[in-house]
Amino acid sequence: MTNIVTTIGQKCRRCYSCIRECPATAIKVMNGQAVVINDRCISCGHCVTVCSQHAKEIHSDIDKVLYDILPTGNAVIIIAPAFAASFPDNYNKLPTALRHAGFNQVCETAFGADLVSNVYKKYFEENSDKTIISSPCPAIYNYIEKYFVELLPNLAKVVSPMIAMGRYLKNQLGESTKVVFAGPCVAKKSEYLDAGVDDAIDAVLTFSELKEIFSTLRISIDELEESKMDPPYANIGKSFSLAGGLLKTAEINGDILAKDIIVVEGMEKVKEVIKDIANNKINSKFVDILFCEGCISGPAVDSELNYYSRREKVINYIDEHIQDVDKNVWRSDLFNSRGINLGREFADKNQRRPMPGETKIKEILAKTEKVRKEDELNCGACGYPSCREYAVAVAKGLAEEDMCLPYLIEKLEIANAELKNTQDQLQNAEKLASIGQLAAGVAHEINNPLGTIMLYSSMLRRDIEAKKCTEQNVDDLRMIIDEANRCKNIVANLLNFARHGKLKISLISPLEIVDSIVKSVKIKPDCKDINFNLNEKIGDLKIEGDKDQVKQVLLNLINNACEAMDDVKMRNVTINLEEKDDYFVADIIDTGCGIPEDNMKKLFTPFFTTKKMGKGTGLGLAISYGIIKMHRGDIKVKSTVGAGTIFTIKLPVKLSHQKTILN
Repeated sequence: MTNIVTTIGQKCRRCYSCIRECPATAIKVMNGQAVVINDRCISCGHCVTVCSQHAKEIHSDIDKVLYDILPTGNAVIIIAPAFAASFPDNYNKLPTALRHAGFNQVCETAFGADLVSNVYKKYFEENSDKTIISSPCPAIYNYIEKYFVELLPNLAKVVSPMIAMGRYLKNQLGESTKVVFAGPCVAKKSEYLDAGVDDAIDAVLTFSELKEIFSTLRISIDELEESKMDPPYANIGKSFSLAGGLLKTAEINGDILAKDIIVVEGMEKVKEVIKDIANNKINSKFVDILFCEGCISGPAVDSELNYYSRREKVINYIDEHIQDVDKNVWRSDLFNSRGINLGREFADKNQRRPMPGETKIKEILAKTEKVRKEDELNCGACGYPSCREYAVAVAKGLAEEDMCLPYLIEKLEIANAELKNTQDQLQNAEKLASIGQLAAGVAHEINNPLGTIMLYSSMLRRDIEAKKCTEQNVDDLRMIIDEANRCKNIVANLLNFARHGKLKISLISPLEIVDSIVKSVKIKPDCKDINFNLNEKIGDLKIEGDKDQVKQVLLNLINNACEAMDDVKMRNVTINLEEKDDYFVADIIDTGCGIPEDNMKKLFTPFFTTKKMGKGTGLGLAISYGIIKMHRGDIKVKSTVGAGTIFTIKLPVKLSHQKTILN
């Protein structure tokens, strides 16, 4: 059996719109995709119109028409009356375009409506003991065949205008004639395959597909001449695409005060009236019923016009061409077709699934934490009107258990809370690991100077005890003092590293800080021959930050730049200061030895250093990194071995909104 509507998996976004709008509950979410259940589908095409992601695909007969039917040279196309709504600006050129496409004849399906009108009139008169439901709309009888089988006797056993016209043409032109129908209806694609009427039509195209064929064959309809349809010409049957058109064609009184006649159009009203007929709440004799708001609102009408504009276009077409019909010829055509079978049967295709028991429903509701009545939010996010209907659908195998959005959100919140708790535990574990690493680093770093202190202290004590004090003893004493100071610096840096999480925010001048640092560095003996170039574009810019810590960062970077040039001839340090996108940006550029690629990723790791023994502890950049991040800033480095290094820091100009977080 051909699947008329299918889902394009990669486009489906699990929004449940199609489930919410499907009148037949014929769509089920499977593995995250809204899959159409073909046996339950009534081919109304409503899911196609409501899918914002264009994830629903209609079975196409384009290839069949282009490569199987047209090459026979014996193809006729019949056009549904709604074509004027789909081709509003050039509907009189459509026949010409279709002939250019290769069709021998272009006829109106509306003549088929004229054919069945007398049958309906007679059927209405002969079946006054029950409510008759019109049957030209395949979505309607599909719905009844599958979900209201008790109403099968109420369906008018009359073929649709499409089938009537197909049988008429094959009767007149021969059974070998290929008849193609084009219209706005998706359900027609299922109708022409129905057993009992599958002798009439060879393919069905939507108006959208018709336009696609024109594009493929490079037929520009706007550039063509106008022309008329081929006979037989339709009379009032042209109005069949409008609500009440069947009544008008069959000359059945559809006056608003006629209690025996009901005209129904639109999905929601259709569902209501069919349910009421099944429950014996309606006693009217005839129900003219269309699943859409007239065929002019079919899912494949392919028009941007609103309902009223489409209706007006169809009426305009009727007014333009109704006078062209020779009534005598028309009556003769009807009379000569009296031998054509215009009747049909409908089949029991019951798709109802047994109603689950109350225990099962409650069990499913409980799985989504809906134990009490007040737990049922009935939000419709799952695609079903109520939590109970959703549970029933799950029990019937038509829905998945993870479609309840509030429940999923609650589960997600719990999962997030658990994840946060796990992350907190992981952070604590990392802190403990860091403490262990820190302790190992401290032990390693302090053990070296302490070993030196102990060695030279022992030697000095021995010499003092022997009263052999010499100049060497003075050097040894100086070594002891230096190593002790080194221990002091290590401990001080560790304390800074531990305290850098707290900021004392105030307005500070980056230029004043850099000026003071450069002046202090210049007087150092090791930096006297370094050229300092300060390029500033910030003037009296004030930023919010911790003055001491910002100064510590800049001092550390400038000192590092100076120390990186110990063994090079050209010793230049360039400092660029600017304001960019509400950030203070500082570049510290040196012409030193550069940093090898292998060391770049280790730069901000505590205790990593490439400086000579006694020159650094490996905590300076780690501390600087922490300070910058606490200021919600950024620090980056670029380096070329043998050419120099550039450190860039960015600090936000304003930190006011973060004070409560930082203090």
